[in-house]
Amino acid sequence: MEFDIRGCYDNISHELLEKALQKHTQCKWILLYIKRWLKAPICDVDRNLIARDKGLAQGGVISPLLMNLFLHYVFDKWLEKHFPDLPFCRYADDGLVHCVSVKQAEYVCDKLKERFAECGLELHPNKTKLFYCQDINRKQKYSNIKFDFLGYTFRPRSSKDKYNRRYVNFLPAVSRAALKAIRQTIRGWKIQLKSDKSLEDLSRMFSPVIQGWLNYYGRFYKSALDVVWNHLDRYLTRWVLHKYKRFRQHKTRARHWVKKLSQAKPWLFPHWKLRSV
Repeated sequence: MEFDIRGCYDNISHELLEKALQKHTQCKWILLYIKRWLKAPICDVDRNLIARDKGLAQGGVISPLLMNLFLHYVFDKWLEKHFPDLPFCRYADDGLVHCVSVKQAEYVCDKLKERFAECGLELHPNKTKLFYCQDINRKQKYSNIKFDFLGYTFRPRSSKDKYNRRYVNFLPAVSRAALKAIRQTIRGWKIQLKSDKSLEDLSRMFSPVIQGWLNYYGRFYKSALDVVWNHLDRYLTRWVLHKYKRFRQHKTRARHWVKKLSQAKPWLFPHWKLRSV
């Protein structure tokens, strides 16, 4: 089951949040300043002050910390107490709960709705759904067999066992939305226009970001990132066409040159190292 809380920042109870804070600190100055910050009025576009009796200011430095502290008791500790055998994961106001059957998932979903309602929150009706983790052992038919979470798409995928035999497993891989965002970032670098830079300069500029993508999205199903690496190499090829006169009007030769360079100097870019392994 995947859940999302509707308007979480806007509906957090100040009273319950202050109780949660008191479990972690008794320093009166910390409690006083946070209470004043929570109650501070909002100034609208007409410069009218609007009093606040609930919610957190979105964009505030401390808001994510306070929201996570609030949900730690509203959801995390509550689920551990009432459903100790159910694995779960939560990131901010999005989360997953792994159940053993559809019936159990529906029951847990109903209980979660009651729990959040008690604390002044509401599950988003369109973003809270049940999904079936279909694989070689779970072969039933269900309308929803894939979902996105934290930049990954979880769905049935082909895998190999230790005997190199193929089977279907329910696994994560980088999502289409994440791939699109990465390609847009690469496009925004305008590598092809940096003909004044050397390849080593480009490596120093972009390798840390590329390594971050590889570390995060390459944790599962690295091959799903191949489309990104090919996209990046195409921009490096365009950089070669702009930088070296001998490659002008010779795109194929430039592409082969980049390929040979990736084999000769795989340490220049993190994704080149993958091909040398």
